[in-house]
Amino acid sequence: MEKKRPKILFVEDEKNLLLLYRKEFEKEDYEILTATSAEEGLEILDKQPDIDVVVLDIKMKGMSGLEALARIARSRKNIGLILATAYSSFQEDFTSWLADAYIVKSPDFISELKREIKRVLEEKRK
Repeated sequence: MEKKRPKILFVEDEKNLLLLYRKEFEKEDYEILTATSAEEGLEILDKQPDIDVVVLDIKMKGMSGLEALARIARSRKNIGLILATAYSSFQEDFTSWLADAYIVKSPDFISELKREIKRVLEEKRK
């Protein structure tokens, strides 16, 4: 039986960043899905219940990543949730505590994101 590749959904309104995520994480043998808004991300989650990790930006047009995080955390207990944002100030928002990891975008944040995704996947398998 073929081993299932972990499936990651990136929710990010910057298309260039979505392209970077796809390029970097497909090399790591993950199946990648992308959404350009929180609303679109929630629709994808409804249609694909086998997503392992969701990486959310916080500031997006329409619904914020924090609001989407709260909705996902209520309905999907075994999914990994990671916030990846340019703003460290949201770490003090109690809603952000629902995430398994909080990463501040910096020039080298992709390496940190890769480590956190691996850690979250290992924790969720236990």
